[in-house]
Amino acid sequence: AQARPKFNIFMKYARVELAPPKVSEIAQIKAGIGKLLSSAKSGAWKNQTVKQATLNTLVGMEVIFWFYVGECIGKRHIVGY
Repeated sequence: AQARPKFNIFMKYARVELAPPKVSEIAQIKAGIGKLLSSAKSGAWKNQTVKQATLNTLVGMEVIFWFYVGECIGKRHIVGY
């Protein structure tokens, strides 16, 4: 009984955060990737604050985590990686 409100909150955020990008957002994604590549080439990543670097590291870890979860789901078992 207590899990139902928490599940509803989870579903509210899951519908927004785990949804695929809309067609209108593709241009923004391309621009973001271009900006990322240009800042990587120019060395602008060296001028980040510790907070920004920490947040970027956490986002990268989240991407890796979801990759491994997808791999485990695809293989249908955890061991044998």
